[in-house]
Amino acid sequence: MLQGYAVIGLMLITAILMGSVLLLLGRLVRPYRPTPTKLQPYESGIPDVDPPKTRYTPRFYIVAMLFVIFDIEAIFLYPWAVSFVPLGVYGYVTAVVFLTILLAGLLYEWKKGALEWV
Repeated sequence: MLQGYAVIGLMLITAILMGSVLLLLGRLVRPYRPTPTKLQPYESGIPDVDPPKTRYTPRFYIVAMLFVIFDIEAIFLYPWAVSFVPLGVYGYVTAVVFLTILLAGLLYEWKKGALEWV
């Protein structure tokens, strides 16, 4: 029963090991000669003349988090859609309950004004 998880674990270990080895290899092979010119911020061929604007309103972060939440909701619907026939009525009811809870959350956030940019 745990054989499926062993494959996932092996892939996870391989990905972590490969990423670590490649990052370490890149650090050992690349030349490191910092100069003041190289350390200056540079974007799109234009040297930076204004200080960066790092202030964002909290609404930006709220909308971003809501986007991630509802994006993950769509990811959870794919397995349900793939196994729709074997799940039968039980799968349909659980998906409807899941979507109802998410819709209630979306309506709550909409009513609170979390989706307003102004």
